[in-house]
Amino acid sequence: MIHLLALAPVSGTRVAEQAAKTVVVVVVLLVAFRLTGKRGIAQFNVYDLAMVMALSNAVQNAMTGGLGNLPVGLAVSSTVLVVTWLVARLFARDTRLEERVLGSPTLLVNQGQVLTGRLERQRITDAQLDEACREHGVNSPTDCQLVVLEVDGSLSVVPRAGATTHRDPSTRHGDPPPIPE
Repeated sequence: MIHLLALAPVSGTRVAEQAAKTVVVVVVLLVAFRLTGKRGIAQFNVYDLAMVMALSNAVQNAMTGGLGNLPVGLAVSSTVLVVTWLVARLFARDTRLEERVLGSPTLLVNQGQVLTGRLERQRITDAQLDEACREHGVNSPTDCQLVVLEVDGSLSVVPRAGATTHRDPSTRHGDPPPIPE
């Protein structure tokens, strides 16, 4: 059954107010996600998903002012889409702005040398670095030409020439390394 209140007319001022609130919420979320760091977003787990769902519910109420009617919902969702489109166009025109907002790749290992200061700034542990190396078939960071923390939070690993690896890089899934006895 459709609730008649959901279809009730809403003033243009009210819709504009909700659209403005939506812009503010989107900007606050963008800043908050940027402050969590690159790895924070890339490594979502079940807890993080639950938190995002709770956040979306709280944000929905903030953007719609508790009004569950159709015009406000359409105004809010349209505003999110327009802001997303505008930001994408802005980033396409000004790559320096994109870099300032989204960040840039960070070199963590250079020619086998671990750059510990950068690991600390990016909140990457030695265990996470070792894990990324293993995932790419490299035994340790010292066997890497480069390890780069990408903007999306992933770690790119480039093995050193002649480095000891435990899988064939030409295959998608090589054999696992032998287990030492």
